[in-house]
Amino acid sequence: ITIFLDNEHVLNVKSSPIYDVNNTMNGSVIVFYDVTKIRHLENLRRDFVSNVSHEIRTPLTVIKGSTEILRQTLGESNCDESDAENLRFLEIINKHTERLTALINDLLLLSRIEQDTTELSRTVTTLLPIISTAINALEPKIEEKGVIIMLECEPELTAKINSGLLEQALINLIDNAVKYSQPNTSVEITAAVNEADRTCCISVKDSGPGIDRKHFDRLFERFYRVDEARSRKIGGTGLGLAIVKH
Repeated sequence: ITIFLDNEHVLNVKSSPIYDVNNTMNGSVIVFYDVTKIRHLENLRRDFVSNVSHEIRTPLTVIKGSTEILRQTLGESNCDESDAENLRFLEIINKHTERLTALINDLLLLSRIEQDTTELSRTVTTLLPIISTAINALEPKIEEKGVIIMLECEPELTAKINSGLLEQALINLIDNAVKYSQPNTSVEITAAVNEADRTCCISVKDSGPGIDRKHFDRLFERFYRVDEARSRKIGGTGLGLAIVKH
């Protein structure tokens, strides 16, 4: 809760009932934790990441544009040995510029989700079009990898959701599944109602190497990588699952 005494204070409040030997509740214990400084530091960190990301975006765009022009110019000319070497360096610059751009875009997306304090708008929506749109957004990667997408979702299945955020979460999950799958394997996406509690469950299952159980607790941390070398080679930013969680 937030209170105002001279300045704004953020309190984390926890309460527990008190029972006597006859199991009768006689009252409660309430503990107030002042987390104002922690919340302030969290906000500073978010603002810093957001501002730096915005500032880096412009020079990255210029670098990428200039690199593209030079690559095109060298590619159209009759390359001698030195031109071929220059072209190789330009390819390296372009590759790492794309990696940085992906990282900046993910940081900005995560920052926007964290800073959006307004109540989440949700409407009852048919799920099949949302899942299909997420798959279509990744069609080039899916075709390049030779992965088969197997989708199981009843056309009339609905849920109360925020369409944009669910689509973004699904894109990240399916992208991960495709990245870590071997060529000519399948990725299974299913959406169904859990009859026990009437909730809707969407699952994305790949045929990849799997993840050791010891990593489960940290999977959704920013920049946490199960296999550092493999993740960097594939080109992930380390933020995809953090975005899904938020």
